[in-house]
Amino acid sequence: MSAVATVSGTASVLRRLYFVRFGFAIVWALAMFTTASELGPLAVTLLVLYPLFDVAAAVVDARASRATGSPVLLYVNIAVSLVTAVAVAIAAASGIPAVLRVWGAWAIAAGLVQLVVGVTRRAMGGQWPMIISGGLSVVAGVTFVLGASMVDPTLFNAAGYAIPGGILFLVSAIRLGRRDR
Repeated sequence: MSAVATVSGTASVLRRLYFVRFGFAIVWALAMFTTASELGPLAVTLLVLYPLFDVAAAVVDARASRATGSPVLLYVNIAVSLVTAVAVAIAAASGIPAVLRVWGAWAIAAGLVQLVVGVTRRAMGGQWPMIISGGLSVVAGVTFVLGASMVDPTLFNAAGYAIPGGILFLVSAIRLGRRDR
């Protein structure tokens, strides 16, 4: 298989994955907004589900990316997101500030991975939205950690976190499709 065909195949898988990630992010954010005022069972479930979905997406991405580059950073993301899912479940017993600290640390780590992976895939095309999304995730993570110290922190910012990332996944999917044509 030629290098162009390999990159095109990877781009096609990523394009489909990015559309799925967009849909998941929007549905998740809407569900999270309905429960973000308290840390009830539904909110905890949604907060654990998001990094687990990130694990599944990173597995698909790593499989598709083996032929075009090293998936090591994606494996790092898988590990970080698995640890985060468990840590969020544990932190939920301590309240919203603890959850926001864990969520923020995850957003920083996952954002850095996404940023670096996007930079290494620039030649594939459609990666500028991923680079921007990674950078925004780092900034959002810092605000979650800082916001945990507020007098009455809520989960509304965590709910809103998924929307810009989802939109950037959509933009990247569209750009990858244009590249294929």
